[in-house]
Amino acid sequence: MGSTSAHNNEGLGRRDLIKRSAALGLLTVPAMGFLSACASGDSKDNNSVDKGKKTAKNPLGVNETAPLDFVLFDGGFGQQYAKDAVKVYETNYPKAKVKFHATQLIQSELQPRFNGGNPPDLIDNSGKEQMDMGVLVGKKQLTDLTPLLDAASADDPNKKVRDTLRPGIVEMGQFDGAPVWILYYAYTVYGTWYSQKLLDSLDAKYPETWDEMLAVCAKAKKKGIAGWTYAGVHPYYIPFSLYPMIGKVGGRDVLDAIDNLEPNAWKHPAVKTCLEAYYELFKKGYILKGTPGLDHIQSQTKWTEGKALFLPNGSWVENEAAKTMPKDFNLAVSAPTGMDSSDKLPFGTIWASGGEPFIVPAKAKNKEGGMEQLRIMLSEASSKNFTQSVKSLTAFDGGTDGIELTPGLKSAVAALEKAGTNVLNPRLQDWYVALQKEKIGVAGLGEMMAGRITPTEAIKRIQGFADEAAKDDSVKKYKHQ
Repeated sequence: MGSTSAHNNEGLGRRDLIKRSAALGLLTVPAMGFLSACASGDSKDNNSVDKGKKTAKNPLGVNETAPLDFVLFDGGFGQQYAKDAVKVYETNYPKAKVKFHATQLIQSELQPRFNGGNPPDLIDNSGKEQMDMGVLVGKKQLTDLTPLLDAASADDPNKKVRDTLRPGIVEMGQFDGAPVWILYYAYTVYGTWYSQKLLDSLDAKYPETWDEMLAVCAKAKKKGIAGWTYAGVHPYYIPFSLYPMIGKVGGRDVLDAIDNLEPNAWKHPAVKTCLEAYYELFKKGYILKGTPGLDHIQSQTKWTEGKALFLPNGSWVENEAAKTMPKDFNLAVSAPTGMDSSDKLPFGTIWASGGEPFIVPAKAKNKEGGMEQLRIMLSEASSKNFTQSVKSLTAFDGGTDGIELTPGLKSAVAALEKAGTNVLNPRLQDWYVALQKEKIGVAGLGEMMAGRITPTEAIKRIQGFADEAAKDDSVKKYKHQ
């Protein structure tokens, strides 16, 4: 998994663009009871290494001889960008030994280490086994990254790290105001992804209304092409286009109410309208046969093979599906199709936000080292390296000079430009991982899209899940400020 997004001066020049942002939480399973056995987070730890001396070159006061333990999620972005940044750390601190480990089993491997009070110094907390951010924050298991944000940036000593970041990145790392617990390194555009070449071959334009969507799907079906496919095994991908559609139809307050676990939030007419629209894709036979049994890679492969036209996904898909994507695929992304002109927000309303969440555990032995590794990654050189190698932008607001943007990245930038301030950022994915993934995603939307329950039944079921979470005292609650 990974992420993409804005260009330095194209579409995201406004600092007020993203007030509320959603965390990545991509392929996430519920962290049932995760960290329940942990001592609730005293950040003082006798095992911490001694701090180094703060200098102009070492603004965080890194201990130059202390080891650094860095665990990366091994997903759609690969490992090389992080390995390259580690080399810079090792060059700057030649006496420091860096232990670098990449895995897809983030929770399985790291839960015992958190429970034992011996977590790594820096973690890319992403993927199928992403640890529940709400739980981590609620149990005080994370280090406040404000010192990193207030440190001098790697490129300009007169500029703080926080002043080099894209709009919304700092706010995304906050849960209850001031502390910043998470640094999102990538920048993701979520939406409906497609091959411009395939769409052109149908002599069709991207549909802006649902009637147009059904017409395009009917046209594709006549040519033996399904209108849609999605990660049926991980149906929490469906919200990447469904949630911003709900926001477009009913306004962003509808999504805020859902995030806030308000009673009857899922019973809003806009939710019913959008779920019924998606269900119509199933009823009319516009979903690729066998989709409920496909995982994210399998569905992406069917899509790159031209067997389906549309795919709800995030901008990491350009890199993740690169092996099977034809050179002339001409990857594109669009904001979700709406219903009609009565929608509250205009066509172009999209979901975009930071992705690839990096954290420094409260019990980390070398917190300064973990933050310093992030400071290096937020340099122009590291950012440019990431963008060139994995077809995604970073949280660093720049670093694209001299880089030829790939088709998907160009399209994502254009989509953000079109969206302007109409960027929506549902937060269920980071506030309530288990609720969003397994309950709303799998047991609700997944069952509906497979045709096993109706939209009315799905809404009743999902509202029930949300109500359970709202009443569960063991689940820390968060609200839009």
